[in-house]
Amino acid sequence: MSESTDPGSPADRIAAGYAFTGPALDLGALLWDGACLPDRQIRIPLSVLNRHGLVAGATGTGKTKTLQLIAEQLSANGVPVFLADIKGDVSGISVPGTPGDRVTGRAAEVAQEWQGTGYPSEFYALGGIGTGIPVRATVTSFGPVLMSKVLQLNRTQEQSLGLIFHYADSKGLELIDLKDLRAVVAFLVSDQGKAELKGIGGLSTVTAGVILRALTAFEQQGAAEFFGEPEFDTGEFLRTAPDGRGLVSVLELPAVQDKPQLFSTFLMWLLADLYTDLPEVGDLERPKLVFFFDEAHLLFHGASKAFLESITQTVRLIRSKGIGVFFVTQTPKDVPADVLGQLGNRIQHALRAFTPDDAKALKATVKTFPNSPYDLEELLTGLGTGEAVITVLSEKGVPTPVAATRLRAPQSLMGPIGPAALDQAVKSSALYARYGQPVDRESAYEKISAEQAAAEAAAEQAAAAAEAEKQAEEEQRAAAKSGRSAPKERSLAEQVVGSGMFRSLARSIGSQLGREISRSVFGTAKRRR
Repeated sequence: MSESTDPGSPADRIAAGYAFTGPALDLGALLWDGACLPDRQIRIPLSVLNRHGLVAGATGTGKTKTLQLIAEQLSANGVPVFLADIKGDVSGISVPGTPGDRVTGRAAEVAQEWQGTGYPSEFYALGGIGTGIPVRATVTSFGPVLMSKVLQLNRTQEQSLGLIFHYADSKGLELIDLKDLRAVVAFLVSDQGKAELKGIGGLSTVTAGVILRALTAFEQQGAAEFFGEPEFDTGEFLRTAPDGRGLVSVLELPAVQDKPQLFSTFLMWLLADLYTDLPEVGDLERPKLVFFFDEAHLLFHGASKAFLESITQTVRLIRSKGIGVFFVTQTPKDVPADVLGQLGNRIQHALRAFTPDDAKALKATVKTFPNSPYDLEELLTGLGTGEAVITVLSEKGVPTPVAATRLRAPQSLMGPIGPAALDQAVKSSALYARYGQPVDRESAYEKISAEQAAAEAAAEQAAAAAEAEKQAEEEQRAAAKSGRSAPKERSLAEQVVGSGMFRSLARSIGSQLGREISRSVFGTAKRRR
């Protein structure tokens, strides 16, 4: 009898670590000693999916199909899912998969009862670029920390941008889109606004100029489309379908693949907004939402210390809000150690060791796993497509044994749906009517423009009054010589203060005092609902 079937063999001990009693997702069958063992199933408890996770592996090893497999089972268990679709090949989750020899063969190998199934889905696009329900954020809610990340500001400039947001908040200047933020910065470096710089904590005109140039370059890249109203309510991601299955929200990102800094930071805004708005619920039998953060290395690349600290805190605390986060990337070293330490569930696809850097990454990955009877360096370089090394948290929160696993096949279409079908799915959604068309209401840009126009008009009126007073004085002198008395004229100050335009400007400024916006750990504004 081979080792794989002997009582008490390593394969038996590994399988015993996945014998959960509560609801669980079926990932696949154990691989041991070169054989697939369909009677030894590898699973992950539904109750620990808010403990976060990592899906890693080299390009082409099956990470996207793993996301699809997990998302399907979460939906079937009534758990909403958010997926970032970077390459545009996840939309097939909405329609049944196509049977074939490869699917049938994989199902037989892992003891899977495969049946083509589509799952309830909504499709989104950042700012309406591409096909999807537009997802927009206001600059105010996005906040200074995330904005600094997409503008690639240094630490000093990030702090200065925070002061600019503080100034706008305190003056009641709503930052809806990028032209609002640009208007505030431009005002602060103008002759009219320079005096305001002294009142907000040492913001230099040089730094403000750098921020203004970064904003202009950012707009030229087409980023203005992502900011505005109606602002998307991230609570939409928490919905279930009428049949009780969790809704799969797919954010279509192919149209913005060339803006990785923006879409990765925008994904962080979605997560931060959920964190800010949701109540504390503690550990649940099933999470309220599982959020898959694809291409996660883009989020951390070039990030400031403050940004990384904010991510770590958000990931650590959002668990108690019932949200699970899975980071998807090529190697665990792409994720900072403090964040990696929060990820209790690991699915590691194959790694390559073609270069010295690859070999170094492989050794570092092996060190992140618990001790196991496998030779992990050899195993990780020899896994086939659709195979992975797995360790998760048990129902008691204890890491399970490391298990090489042949994963199940997704039951939905493993590829994109056609453009016409995608467009039809978007246009038929009830959310499209709510978020489809942008709205441009009065905000900081309009207010500053109006106040500057009022100030210019007041200056012109004051100049005209001064000229009139000068003429009146000349007339008085002329009248005195002729013995006549000139009519009394109001002074310059009386004319300016008494003008209707001055009173309107004073009311506008007065109504803005005391309207400071409350902000969260990321500097994002708390939504007023």
